[in-house]
Amino acid sequence: MKRLTPYLLVLPGGLWLAVFLVVPMVFMASVSTQEGDLVNGFAQTFNVGVYGDVLSQYGTQFLRSAGYGLAATALSILLAYPVAYWIAFRGGARKSTYLLLVLLPFFVSFVLRTVSWKFLLADDGILLAPLKSAGLLPGDFHVLQTTAAVIGGLVYNYLPFMILPIYVALERVDPRTVEAAQDLYASRREAFTRIVLPLSLPGVFAGVLMTFVPMTSDYVNAAILGGPENTMIGNIIQTEYLVNNDYPTAAALSFTLMAAMLVGIFAYARALGTENVLEAAAR
Repeated sequence: MKRLTPYLLVLPGGLWLAVFLVVPMVFMASVSTQEGDLVNGFAQTFNVGVYGDVLSQYGTQFLRSAGYGLAATALSILLAYPVAYWIAFRGGARKSTYLLLVLLPFFVSFVLRTVSWKFLLADDGILLAPLKSAGLLPGDFHVLQTTAAVIGGLVYNYLPFMILPIYVALERVDPRTVEAAQDLYASRREAFTRIVLPLSLPGVFAGVLMTFVPMTSDYVNAAILGGPENTMIGNIIQTEYLVNNDYPTAAALSFTLMAAMLVGIFAYARALGTENVLEAAAR
C-alpha cells in the first residue's frame, strides 16, 4: 500500500488534467485537420496542409506576438525584481501588506482594468489632455493604438505574476549569507551578483514561464489598447473561432502557437540551465 500512496496522491490531479487538458487537446487536434463549414458540417479529411496555410498567412501576427511577449516579459523582470527585493529584504513586519497591495488589482476584472487604461490614455483623457493644454505635448500626440500601449498593458496586467515568484525565491535567501560575503570584503554589488542573483534565478525562471505564455497568447490588450497594426495571434484565433466560425483554422493556429511557445520555453530552460536553477531552488 505504501508503494501506491504516491500514485494515489497524484491520481486526482492527473485525472483533472486528463479530462480538462488532454481530452480537449485531442479534440482540437482532430478539428484542425477537418474541412467544411458550420452550415454543412465538418468532416475529417486529415488536411495537414492547413498548418502551412496559417503560417504563411499569419506569420506576421505570430512574430508580433512573440516580440510583444518578449518585450513585456523583459520589462516585467526589470520592474518586478526591485519590488520583490525591497519587500523581501526591507518589508519587515509589513510584508503581507505589501504583497496584498501587489495582488489588489486582481480584485477587479482583467477586462475592466484594461478598459480603465483606455480611458486614462485617451487623447482627451485625464493624463494627456492637461499636458497638451499646457503645451508639454504636441496636439497630435497619442498613446492608444500603438505598440507601447499594448506592451504597457501586458506588463501592467501580468506584473504580479513576475513579482510573486521572485519574492518567494528572495525570501528564502538567508541575510546572513550576504553579511558573510561582505565580511569577506565583497562589495554590495559583488554580494548581489554572486549570491543573491543566482539564488533568485528559480523565481525569475518561474516568473518568465508565468508571464511569457499568457502575454504571447493574449488578445484583450491588443483589442482594447491597440489598433489594426497591433493585432496579435490571439486576436486572429478569437476572430476565427467566434466570428468566422472557421474552427479548423482556429484550432491549427492554437496548436501552432502552443508548439512555438513550447519550443521557446525549452530553449530558454536550456540556455538558463535548468539543472542549476533546480539546484539553487533546493538549497
